[in-house]
Amino acid sequence: MDNVWEIGVELTLKEKKHRNLIASQLKCPRTIATLLIKRGLNTMEAIEDFLNPTLSQLHDPFLFKDMGKAVDRILEAIDKNEKITIYGDYDVDGTTSTSVLLLGLTKLGAIIDYYIPHRMIDGYGLSISGLEQIQENGTKLIVSVDCGINAIEEVEQIHAYGMEIIITDHHNPKDELPNALAIINPKVENSGYPFAKLAGVGVAYKLLIAIYMKLGIDTEDNISKYLDLVALGTIADIVPLDGENRVLSALGLNHLIEKNNLGLKALIEFANLNQKTLNSSDIVFGLAPRINAAGRMGSADIAVELLVSNDENQSKELAENIEHQNSLRQREDQKTYKEAIEIIDKKYKNLDETVLIMLSSDSWHQGVIGIVASKLVEQFNRQVIMISVKDGIGSGSGRSIPELDLFQALTDNEDDLISFGGHKYAVGLTLYQEYIDIFENKLSDYLKHKPYSHNIQNTISIDSHLELYDINKNFLAWIEKFSPFGSGNKRPVFYTEKVNVSTYPYIVGKNHLKLKVIKDGVELDLIGYNLGDYLTSLKKNSSLDIAYSVEVNTFFKKMTIQGKLLDLKINTK
Repeated sequence: MDNVWEIGVELTLKEKKHRNLIASQLKCPRTIATLLIKRGLNTMEAIEDFLNPTLSQLHDPFLFKDMGKAVDRILEAIDKNEKITIYGDYDVDGTTSTSVLLLGLTKLGAIIDYYIPHRMIDGYGLSISGLEQIQENGTKLIVSVDCGINAIEEVEQIHAYGMEIIITDHHNPKDELPNALAIINPKVENSGYPFAKLAGVGVAYKLLIAIYMKLGIDTEDNISKYLDLVALGTIADIVPLDGENRVLSALGLNHLIEKNNLGLKALIEFANLNQKTLNSSDIVFGLAPRINAAGRMGSADIAVELLVSNDENQSKELAENIEHQNSLRQREDQKTYKEAIEIIDKKYKNLDETVLIMLSSDSWHQGVIGIVASKLVEQFNRQVIMISVKDGIGSGSGRSIPELDLFQALTDNEDDLISFGGHKYAVGLTLYQEYIDIFENKLSDYLKHKPYSHNIQNTISIDSHLELYDINKNFLAWIEKFSPFGSGNKRPVFYTEKVNVSTYPYIVGKNHLKLKVIKDGVELDLIGYNLGDYLTSLKKNSSLDIAYSVEVNTFFKKMTIQGKLLDLKINTK
């Protein structure tokens, strides 16, 4: 199915005059000014805030209505030498959240421990088995990070054990909230907080900064100290990189480049990344999969140990261990993906009429099904749920296309589920094996009544028209000022009409198209990831319309401008 190019609306005459004024004041290309306007940045103050994120743009953490109670209770625990346990999650967001509070509260003299559930033993979030261990270790106060918002029964068990809990989370709450001492979650109704898109690590960071503020030690150095971890968890969790998330990510990436965290420094070296030019893609595709591998293939404790390590040799050993776990994860990914494709080929005879792909197997590793589900969503542009079955219980991971709120879909069809949680684009669920087919039929029928379901297609959103002669180092430098890129702040996409292929195209890697195009005497190198199937349709001098983004390509320390080709249309006339 051909991609649909969704080209942004042209600026009005009034907007064009405003664009010219912005370009004059900023001394930037007019296309850059157009991009700023299309992002809703119409004043110089708003533009300045966007292009130059600062700590002063962050909201007061005490806007959370329960923040005062949480801070007072933690400081009381520190004063009384009560043991505090940070209860985290096994993904990057959870392990960075745990590490931020572990480091920050240790600095204040807290008697502190942490607990990361084992994916295969405890499952996601607060578990009775985990709480038993924590209670036996003498903990008085639990602080959850990146989990807990729907743990009704588990919180009651915490009370029965004579402990208290402060919940910090960012996942969608259900109608009933746990009876916790304090709940800090921007998605809770009437939370008091103006920015609802924080990652779990962002919420944990807000708690730590509130404690520093209460103690009067909220200096710039203290507030900035763990921003590298905050950026890592925020970008890895694919939350929208606008508002506060943009500030935390941009400032945190700068700290990451400064190599202050020994564990991350070691992991960056194993990943063969250039620390001086680290960006959000390096985190999403380089660091995050490695850190996640620890929790997917075994215990995520090793990830926390790496992130809080202050010993160079230990950091290298831990990073090497994680690299090994990641290699195992990659092999398991490939095996599971191949099996999933085989099932899809047999099970779904007409994908054009299929709105949900739901697969299950008793041979799949629970730690990789979420990754494979994401790949299948990208390949088939359908909602995907993959389920790993063990002892009659199915543990599933679901991923969604942007048009669907998958969490809401499960909420409206929860009768057959043992449990579920997550957010719009990613969910986890458990159900009895005998209900898998029943649940698939119900959910498919539910989705068929959604208006988008009858015409599912890939859409490429294009920001602006661009000519090749407008692309130069100055233009690219301005594009980079829009970073970090990610959900909610995509790298700008352009289109250029009637370019000609100037050299013979060829394939690199597995199926990536490499070609060079020319227009008005200006050439541009292009690479189209997974676009190798176009090769047989292209020849030298072919006329094309191209949709692409512009980025830096570094090859043997030589930096050049390259277009990342997203799609092409061949002109036949």
